[in-house]
Amino acid sequence: MAAGRADPGRLRAPGRRRVLQAAAALPLLPAGAGAQPPPDAAPQRHPRVRPADPGWPTEGQWRQLGQQVGGRLQAVASPFDACRTEPGGAACAQLFESLRNPYFVSDHVALTQTLGWVQAWTSSPSVRAVAARETADVVAAVNFARAHRLRLVVKGGGHSYQGTSNAPDSLLVWTRGMREIAMHGAFVPQGCAGRVAPQRAVSLGAGALWAQAYDAVSTQAGGYVQGGGCMTVGVAGLVQSGGFGSFSRRYGLAAASLLEAEVVTADGQVRVANACTHPELFWGLKGRGGGSLGIVTRLTLRVHELPSTFGAVNFKVQARSPAAFRQLIGLTLDFCHQALLSPHWGEQLRFPRDFALQVSMVFQGLTRRQAQAVWQPLREALARQREDFDVEEGPLSVITTPARDFWAPTLPKRVLGLVRRDPRPGAPATNVYWAGDEGQVGQVLHGYESAWLPAALLQPDRREALADALFAATRHWPVSLHLNKGLAGAPAEVVEAARDTAMNPAVLDAFALAILGAEGPPAYPGVAGRTPDEARAHRQSQRIGLAMAELRRLLPRHSTYLAESSYFQADWQQAFWGANYPRLRAAKRQYDPEGLFFVHHGVGSEDWSADGFMPRT
Repeated sequence: MAAGRADPGRLRAPGRRRVLQAAAALPLLPAGAGAQPPPDAAPQRHPRVRPADPGWPTEGQWRQLGQQVGGRLQAVASPFDACRTEPGGAACAQLFESLRNPYFVSDHVALTQTLGWVQAWTSSPSVRAVAARETADVVAAVNFARAHRLRLVVKGGGHSYQGTSNAPDSLLVWTRGMREIAMHGAFVPQGCAGRVAPQRAVSLGAGALWAQAYDAVSTQAGGYVQGGGCMTVGVAGLVQSGGFGSFSRRYGLAAASLLEAEVVTADGQVRVANACTHPELFWGLKGRGGGSLGIVTRLTLRVHELPSTFGAVNFKVQARSPAAFRQLIGLTLDFCHQALLSPHWGEQLRFPRDFALQVSMVFQGLTRRQAQAVWQPLREALARQREDFDVEEGPLSVITTPARDFWAPTLPKRVLGLVRRDPRPGAPATNVYWAGDEGQVGQVLHGYESAWLPAALLQPDRREALADALFAATRHWPVSLHLNKGLAGAPAEVVEAARDTAMNPAVLDAFALAILGAEGPPAYPGVAGRTPDEARAHRQSQRIGLAMAELRRLLPRHSTYLAESSYFQADWQQAFWGANYPRLRAAKRQYDPEGLFFVHHGVGSEDWSADGFMPRT
C-alpha cells in the first residue's frame, strides 16, 4: 500500500500493454465472444455452463487465461473439506479458531466474512479464481467469462450478508490484491477540467479495506473519508451499496463522496466514470450495490476536513416493569426528536427484550462537556423516577478522543479492549478491527430484517404509535435504531448529494434504520459437531418476522438498505431503490445487456434463475 500526505498525482494507470494483451487474446476465444449487439437489438441471454457441461473450458483454455493474468489464476478448494474428513482434528480446530479473525477470512480466496444464512445460502468457493493485481487481470477474466458463458463472481472484502461474493461452479474475480492507496491534494476527475473545482481526494484500489483507508487518510494525512463503521468492510463494496459510517449524518453517504471510478464493463472495456464521462454508469455505481453493472477496480473519494475530536456516549437504562419500559421508549423517542436529529450524532439506540435501553452513540463537532449537556434532560427525567429506572454507566459513559487517532490501535484502546489486532505473525499494523464487530466474523445468519423509519413518525401526532410499535416488536425480538443510517436532520448539502445517488429516496427523510437480526457462531454444513443450528435459526427468524411486522404497520411502503436487509425481501426493487429502479434497469441494459454480472436481488437479477445460471423467458 502506498499512501502519502500530499501526493497530487493519480494512481498509476492500468498497464496499457497488459490491457491490450488481454484484448488481443479474444480471437483465440469462441467466435463472436467480444461482439456487442446493436443498441436496438434484443439482449441475448444464454444459460451459463457448469463444470460437467460440454461447454466448460478445457484445461488448455484455462492455461491460456492463466498466462494472460501472469499466473494469477488458481484452482479453489474449500478449507472445510478437511473438516468433513476429520472434524475432530487439529487442522479443523485451527480453521474454526482462525474464522474469528476477519483478516484471515478476507485473505482466503475461498472464504467470506459471513459463512451463510440458514435456508438461504452457504459460502461456497468458486472453481477457479483470478487473484487480480491490476486492471488487465480483471479485463482478461471478464472476457473469458463472457466468451465461455461462465457464472462470474466478484469479491473484495467479502462482507455481503446476501452471499453475493460467492457462488459454486463459478469463476471468481478476487480484487483483494488491488490495495493501492494514494492521496491527492487537488483532484479533478478525468474530462472535468474547467467544470469541476480541484479538491482533496483519495484513490483506493478495489481490494482496500476501511481500516487501511482510515489509516492513510485520517491517521497519516489528517483528513476524513466517509466510509464504513466496521473497519474490515471492503471499500469498493460499501461505496457501491451506498455506504453508511458512524458519522453519515454529518458527511453523508460514502457513495455521495465518490468523485470517479475505474470500471471494467461486460464488454471488457475499461471505463473511467464520473460526472463528466459515462455519467449514467457513474450514477448507477452510487448505491445500486456491487456486482451488477461492472467490476470497479479503483475509486476516488472526496476527503473532508477532519474535526479535532470524536466522542462516544455509552450507558444502559433498565426499566423495572413492562409499563416503565413502555414509558422509557416514549422518553427516548421524545429525546431523539428534540436532541439527536443533528449532524453531531450517530450510531445506535438498542431496545433488547429485557426492558432496557442500551445507548451506544458517537458524536463529532462537540466537546465532552457539550455532549454531556445534550443528554442531561434525559438523565434528569430518568432520575426523577428512580423507582422505575436504573441507570448503569461506567467510566466510559462520555468520552472524547483525538479524531486523528479514532481508528488507530492506540495503547488506551488496546488496554480497554476496544480494538483487536490481526494475531497472525507478520500481519500489518493496520490490520485492526473494533472488538464490538467480532461477533460478525464467521457468523451464520439466522434471520435479518430492516426498515427505514421516516422522521414523520417522531412528530407529536405519531410518536405514541411508534412507541407502541417498538414496545410490541421487542416482545418478539430486540430492535436496534441506527441513527447514522438515516439523513433526517443532516445539512441540506448532504441531503442533496444523497439525492444524486441511486439509493432509495426514503433515506433522505429517515431518522433511523431499524435493524433486527440473529446469528450463530461459525458453522458449516457437513462438518460433524459444527453444523448450523437450523431449528434455533427457524425459531429466531419467525420471531424477527413478527417483530418487524409490528413496525411495518406504521409504514405506508417498506423501504430499506440493500446491504443490510432480508435475503427473502419480496419487494426488493421497490424496497432498495424505489423510484430509481427504472433508471437503474436502463443503465443495466446499456452496459450489460446480456446479464454477465449477476448477484442475488441485484439490478436485472429478475431476468435470471435464483442461482444466476438460467435466463428467465
